[in-house]
Amino acid sequence: MAKKIHRSMGHHYIVEASECDSRIIKSVDKVQHILVKAAEIAEAQVWSISVNKFPPHGVSGVIVISESHISCHTWPEYGYVALDFYSCGNSGDPEKAVFYAVEAFGASTSHITEITRGIEEGDRIFYHSFITWEEDFVRDKQKK
Repeated sequence: MAKKIHRSMGHHYIVEASECDSRIIKSVDKVQHILVKAAEIAEAQVWSISVNKFPPHGVSGVIVISESHISCHTWPEYGYVALDFYSCGNSGDPEKAVFYAVEAFGASTSHITEITRGIEEGDRIFYHSFITWEEDFVRDKQKK
């Protein structure tokens, strides 16, 4: 019997970024710059950008890319960013973009889940798999 070939439709990263720099994550301009730069690093084509400030502190943003989306919401009062990055296909480097964004937010630690989506074995029945890990980032804690 021939071995089945596995292929996937894309990779989805769900990220919890902790101890972020509150000066960065409360700024619409800075968050937008980070998300757009992450798209560039992932070699994704940007189609639409929407980043807004929500009272009293948080910033929410979504970057629509040809490959899907990058989104985040920030809680500067907690130093926390929830980041979501889904990229269809297997081109570019979304993981590199995720690491860039987390470091740019000034996080000291992140909890990352990578979901490989749309896996199928030639039978058009799709499923997903995931792995989860933590990353520690070295940064100057005095900047907080």
